[in-house]
Amino acid sequence: MADLYEAAGAARRVGELIAGTEHQTQVRWQTMYTIAAQRLTVPQVARRMGVSRQNVQRVVGDLERDGLVRFEANPDHRTSPLLVLTEEGQPILDRLNTAAAQAHQVQLEWLPEAEVEATRQALRQLTATLQRYEALKGTA
Repeated sequence: MADLYEAAGAARRVGELIAGTEHQTQVRWQTMYTIAAQRLTVPQVARRMGVSRQNVQRVVGDLERDGLVRFEANPDHRTSPLLVLTEEGQPILDRLNTAAAQAHQVQLEWLPEAEVEATRQALRQLTATLQRYEALKGTA
């Protein structure tokens, strides 16, 4: 697990470098990415990202203040509006995603494709195992 946490830390640091090119942070970028994929409420974004609702609310508040996201009426829940990217937010997200894709291409040149696929499979198995354990302990 220590190796996994070390790799995750390195990935976050690279993400921060990329996010910084647009004067964003990794968490702001991740939040924008999640919102762009589907119109969600703050609690839904929090569940999708695996973080607290309060943390997402704080980040969304900052993004809204900067004009990058806005709230829209939610036909399914009057008191929990949906989040959408603004016309200012979408191009920033697009540039960040493009920069990430370019970084990934460079990184993949340094790793054999077979190792990337083996790592992907191992991570999926680890995730499933951890989720299984979490479900087991959550019912105790």
